[in-house]
Amino acid sequence: MMGDMSISPVAARRAAGRRRGRTGWVPATALTVTALLGIGACSAGGSSSSPAAPPAAGGAQSGGASQATGPAAGIVPGHSTLHWHSCGGLLAQQGVPECATLSVPVDYAKPGGRHITLALDMIPATAPKNQQQGILLVNPGGPGGSGLPLAAEVAQGLSPGVAAQYDIVGFDPRGVGSSVPALSCDRSFFAGVRPNYIPASPAAEQVLINRAKTYATDCGQKYGWLLPHMTSQDAARDMDAIRAAFGVSKINYYAFSYGTYLGQVYATLFPDRVRRMVLDSVVDPTGVWYTDNVDQDYAFQGRMEAFFAWVAKYDGTYHLGRTAAQVQAAWYKARNRLLAHPVNGTIGADEFDDTFLQGGYLDELWPGFAQALSSYLNFGQTDDLITQYQGYGKQSENEFAVYNAVQCSDVNWPRNWSFWTSDTERIYAKAPFQAWDNAWFNAACAFWPVKGPAKPLQIKGTGLGGILMLQGTLDPATPYAGAQDAHKLLPSARMVVVQGGGNHGQSMEQPSNSCVQGYLNAYLARGVLPKAPGLVNATCPAVPPPAPES
Repeated sequence: MMGDMSISPVAARRAAGRRRGRTGWVPATALTVTALLGIGACSAGGSSSSPAAPPAAGGAQSGGASQATGPAAGIVPGHSTLHWHSCGGLLAQQGVPECATLSVPVDYAKPGGRHITLALDMIPATAPKNQQQGILLVNPGGPGGSGLPLAAEVAQGLSPGVAAQYDIVGFDPRGVGSSVPALSCDRSFFAGVRPNYIPASPAAEQVLINRAKTYATDCGQKYGWLLPHMTSQDAARDMDAIRAAFGVSKINYYAFSYGTYLGQVYATLFPDRVRRMVLDSVVDPTGVWYTDNVDQDYAFQGRMEAFFAWVAKYDGTYHLGRTAAQVQAAWYKARNRLLAHPVNGTIGADEFDDTFLQGGYLDELWPGFAQALSSYLNFGQTDDLITQYQGYGKQSENEFAVYNAVQCSDVNWPRNWSFWTSDTERIYAKAPFQAWDNAWFNAACAFWPVKGPAKPLQIKGTGLGGILMLQGTLDPATPYAGAQDAHKLLPSARMVVVQGGGNHGQSMEQPSNSCVQGYLNAYLARGVLPKAPGLVNATCPAVPPPAPES
């Protein structure tokens, strides 16, 4: 989501599958299909010390709220206006059978005006009609992430019996991927080696400022008609248009990262149209978006330091240092070498940063990253580094364009660049890994042609049923304190906290966390929520960090 983070936890796992040599989008489903095979324990409530098994999928937890399964008014599709056809390309390879498009107004205040097109797909429910629970709309995050591949990933990640009860619907939000138009402001923006994120002089900083200004100007020139209508509220209204097109009065929703903010916005605008909602790795709506990015800078520094410590633990394998400080020095040695001598004319210091950033999202990437760093520094080999960059560090300009279009318009950003400079220098003193990278990833918002409101939408929990939140305490992209801010605004929500969990997307972890999966499947099957009071309603242990690859 925010900052240099338009890649979603799900997208990172797709890249992990590609890195391992699998084909198309199939690897993503292969990665999530084992979601119920992990071993773990959990406890109800944050203060309980006695472990308890998570609720079984389809069963009720003692004392927890539940809703009966089976058809209910408004959830089984009625008169649908969607016209489905067979999917092609990568979606067909993934096993997604049905695709459709939906025309929606650019401006919902003028429904008869210009329209754009959303791309949808669906894994239909296979349970008997009397056991089906309606549509489950899914979103992977971003903003800018494609939701089409997520339908199959969720279908295989849930318990088969639970997945069978839902029509699982993926969609590309406005401006994204297969939706029309797909935003692209400057296709060459990420081409070649970019200027060093960390400016060595005022002149170097001005080069980066000019890049941000030009990108904002280009977006305005190409999409001036659309940019005022690229906000999260517009995307939430698109979700409601999808609901209406299915002919149902309520939706179920399952989302990650930025998708959790989109869910909060939808629940605020349409509280009576939410049936069940799962928010995994929860955005702080009170910090949208500048403050949220600052919070990320500090949190990602902690995750990077955890990576350095992990590599040091396996010095016998990687030979990069026996202490975290030594590994950190080795990492910066590599960065400086790439700054002076980029690899293949494509991987310089910025591209190196972008690649290793993804390890903050998913520690399952650590072995591959450590091996790439080791082979580069110890043997002068670049193949592993190139592979890791191609799999994780390479940027999508479409995602970047949508990211800016949404976040720059949701709320007005500081417009005085001297404020950004002084703030970033202050952050850099304590959290150098991400401070300048993040500033430049968001810099176009200082010059964006659309000025958002002074304050973000006030999230309200009035009239909502039970919501399930899943959150790791060390998640850097959506820090724990901010997730609890969201929890406070949604009093009907119940949060499962993964103690010591640093991965982003707790219900998509590999190896999977069976404790988290138990709560997820029980909620989607029967509406069961953990019963403990307060802000920590249940806890699960974190999945252990990975071991080096053999």
